[in-house]
Amino acid sequence: MAVVPSVQEFLRRSETPYTVFPHRPAFTAQEEALVSKTPARDWAKVVICFAGGEPIQAVVPADLHVDLQRLASLAGVPLLRLATEAELDWLFPDCERGAMPPFGPMYRQRVFVDTSLTGEPEIVFNAGTHADAIIMRYADFKRLARPVVGSFAMRVFPA
Repeated sequence: MAVVPSVQEFLRRSETPYTVFPHRPAFTAQEEALVSKTPARDWAKVVICFAGGEPIQAVVPADLHVDLQRLASLAGVPLLRLATEAELDWLFPDCERGAMPPFGPMYRQRVFVDTSLTGEPEIVFNAGTHADAIIMRYADFKRLARPVVGSFAMRVFPA
């Protein structure tokens, strides 16, 4: 499978240049960065949260985690919660579970991007499957996703 058809159509209509490349199947952002030989700082991990009743996309580098309190503050809500696996299935029926691309406008979702990704010339992310990735210029991604940019990623160190 390559790019899921809905993502492919979204990109075609936007006339945005991008490259798709297959990689060995992987199921976490850090594994995907590793198998695709992409620096973790360039792999855009999508974390779905609920701000009130509204699903939002938090996008951070593969090697970082989302600080829910800082993201809630940025989103203007008192608290956030992570989406469940069942919610991912109905929010992204065209994608493999957990392989959704960071194109919130496609899914009527706001996108929040951590500042650490904004300095990268290109970003890489899931194409709707766990075995295909999209690489595109950050500037093109920004034009498509219209993200709110803020500092909400954190590094978690093992205990």
